[in-house]
Order: sequence, then C-alpha cells, then structure tokens
Amino acid sequence: MDSNTQLLLKRAINVKVIVTPRWKEEAQQQLQAQINQIDGQLQQLEMQAQRMITEIQKQNIQPPGPQVSQQIDNIKLQVNQKKSELLEQKNQSLQQLQQVQLLELEQEVSQGQIESIFTVNEGDNLIKKMQVEVLLRDGVIQEIRGEV
Repeated sequence: MDSNTQLLLKRAINVKVIVTPRWKEEAQQQLQAQINQIDGQLQQLEMQAQRMITEIQKQNIQPPGPQVSQQIDNIKLQVNQKKSELLEQKNQSLQQLQQVQLLELEQEVSQGQIESIFTVNEGDNLIKKMQVEVLLRDGVIQEIRGEV
C-alpha cells in the first residue's frame, strides 16, 4: 500500500458508563464534596466581607462619611455577585446529585469525551470512523462501538 494514501487524524470519542451501585455512590460522593466545598466558600466569603467592613469602620471617624459608605456598599455588591455565582454552582451540583439518584442501574449515561488518533485510507467512510464510543463498567472497558 502506498503510504501517501494514509492519514492520521484526531477524533473525540464519547465515553459512556453503565450505572452501577459503585458508580452511583462515587458520583454522589463527588457531587456532595463539591456542594460542601461551595458551602465552605460561602462561609469564608461572609467572614472576609465582615472583616473588611469592620476594618473600614475602625479606620474611619464616626459618623462615617459618604466615601466610607460607598466603600462598604462596593464590598457588599462584590460579595453579593460572588455569592450569586457560588449559589448558581451549588444549584447545578444539587440538580446533578438529584439526577444521579434517579438513574436506574444498568442504564448507560454519558461521562464525557477522550481524544484518539486514528488512521484513514482512501475509500474509508470518515463519518463512521468519527462515530466511536467506549462503554465502561466501573472503569473497565465493556465495549468499543463503531469503526476503530
């Protein structure tokens, strides 16, 4: 075969997993850890904001002038924006957690993608060669689907 007719290409392979008790448990633990981490960040944010506001108030004379009030308002605004972002992340994690809990055992779910390099020759069906997926059960490849 003439080497000029071969080409190396990259493709994204879909990774699917079979829902098992172990997978479900690990997915739930991972999501719960994310939720706990976000809760920790929210607490930390509150404490930092409180410290900054107290510091500004301590450094200034009473009653606070308009500049001090403006500084405090700016801090509160930034804190609220960050809080909103974190609460949005927490909501997403909670929704995912709920979805994982509702999954039935032996069901197949998407787990993301990995890249693969493959060879094509003249006459190959590129569309078919691009549609490859790997099915895992607890990390072990159960099946490779499509034209490798």
